[in-house]
Amino acid sequence: MLSLKHVVKYAQDRCLIKIEGLRIFEGEKIGIIGRNGVGKSTLLGILAGTVRPDEGDVKRYCSCSYIEQLDAGIQPEQEINRLVMKRFAANREYNEAMSGGEKARYRLAAALSKESPLLLADEPTANLDVSGIVLFQEKLENYQGSFALVSHDRQLLDAVCNVIWEINEGRLQVYHGNYSDYLTQKEDEKKRQEREYKKYVHEKKHLEQAVIDRKSRSISTRKAPKRMGNSEARLHKMGDQKAKASLDKSVKAMESRLAKLEVKEKPKVAPAIHFGLNQADGLHSKVVIRGEGIHKSFGKQVLFKNADFTIMKGQKVALFGNNGCGKTTLFEMIVGGERQIYVSPAARLGYFVQGMDNLNPAQSILGNVMAVSVKEEGFVRQLLAQLLFRREDVYKRVGVLSGGERVRVCLARIIANEANVLLLDEPTNYLDLPSMEALETVLTEYQGTILFASHDRKFINKLATHLMIFTQKGIQVFGGNLEQYFQDNQVENDRRRKLSREERLLVEYRLAEVISRLSVAKDKDDLARLDEEYRALLTKMQ
Repeated sequence: MLSLKHVVKYAQDRCLIKIEGLRIFEGEKIGIIGRNGVGKSTLLGILAGTVRPDEGDVKRYCSCSYIEQLDAGIQPEQEINRLVMKRFAANREYNEAMSGGEKARYRLAAALSKESPLLLADEPTANLDVSGIVLFQEKLENYQGSFALVSHDRQLLDAVCNVIWEINEGRLQVYHGNYSDYLTQKEDEKKRQEREYKKYVHEKKHLEQAVIDRKSRSISTRKAPKRMGNSEARLHKMGDQKAKASLDKSVKAMESRLAKLEVKEKPKVAPAIHFGLNQADGLHSKVVIRGEGIHKSFGKQVLFKNADFTIMKGQKVALFGNNGCGKTTLFEMIVGGERQIYVSPAARLGYFVQGMDNLNPAQSILGNVMAVSVKEEGFVRQLLAQLLFRREDVYKRVGVLSGGERVRVCLARIIANEANVLLLDEPTNYLDLPSMEALETVLTEYQGTILFASHDRKFINKLATHLMIFTQKGIQVFGGNLEQYFQDNQVENDRRRKLSREERLLVEYRLAEVISRLSVAKDKDDLARLDEEYRALLTKMQ
């Protein structure tokens, strides 16, 4: 369906991608993984034809659909299949006022409407709610063509992929199977490399020491004891010539083995990201944020009607609801100082914007962080180094960064501003798995107040102490995480099902009694009353 040959792509003076040969075959369902900034989006762009390689050839043997990262590549006038649009609950027309999730649904519906033999998708589930992710997963499971997608969603990669491409230091490695299979193969590969390296080091040391020992013995055979006379010394030297020749020959053989010894590289450990959050200094209010009688609507669409909520100090509250229910709007109302929302005067809000629109793409990484920092440049440079922006990297323009790298810049701005209340709107979008796990750990250990929105169920369950659930009736507050909420709902549903079974038995018993009385009733009024009850009971049964 597509082939690459001798493809090379540079990022300034660095070789970003180097691929000798690569092909996509019919029926392959490919997941592309790797750390942020290694070139996953660039590779997809090369496959789709939106990015030109510096060297090599790309051949496409079929049409393809391309879902780009963030809002890139959106064409508002695209033709969307009505059934696909309805299935994804997507807007028929694109507009900038849509939420991140609504834009994601529009992108998916537009791409899937083409029914291309090859689908290329860059973080397609970013900003989607849980129901949207499940729906997209079902679509991929039944997709008739091939696809290649960049994703950090482990559950999705496990469910739909049969091939994994890993990009690391410019090279691409192919693994067959889903993400769990990849992890198993990767672990086996790591253990094998460690064994081979250990064996190599041991053999090298053994040979080097043997060479030193034999050279030492060879030198000592030339020397006669100090008290030996000249004639005896000559006889001693002649007698040891054979032994010396044997030792020298052995040394040469060992040096030859040492030279031919296959060098094994020490397995590399990827640099880890470190997020350093201050511990909510200066915030003593019990109530951090409170909303009372909130009203918000856009035209005919009512998001909030007389909604109330309270966020206490130290709580980690997850906003949970479908795309377009108002999660991002609520964040903006809090940050914008909406009259209906109280924010503690001591609160320093650190707002992670979902679309990262608060970054200046023309400005450098360092410039974007320094624009809001309360710390000096030395601290900011050290912070950026912990987030893997080192040396000259800090002067890169934000506009050339990948989605995951932009996320790290946004988080750096929050840390450098010393916020003590965090408002995080989909902070894990575009982060690679190691970075996401590092962020998950530091936020779990953070003692301050967090209000966050995320579609990652594992992230919510690990972090949330409370949920704010957006429903048609308003905002419902629940003490616990998502898993606990679903468990409570399951118990409630089971109770309701039990009640409905009891009610059904009562209806069935009464229906039998009415039928029995109808068969013997003679009075017209009784017949009419019993017939009316009979019909009502039938309707209730249905």
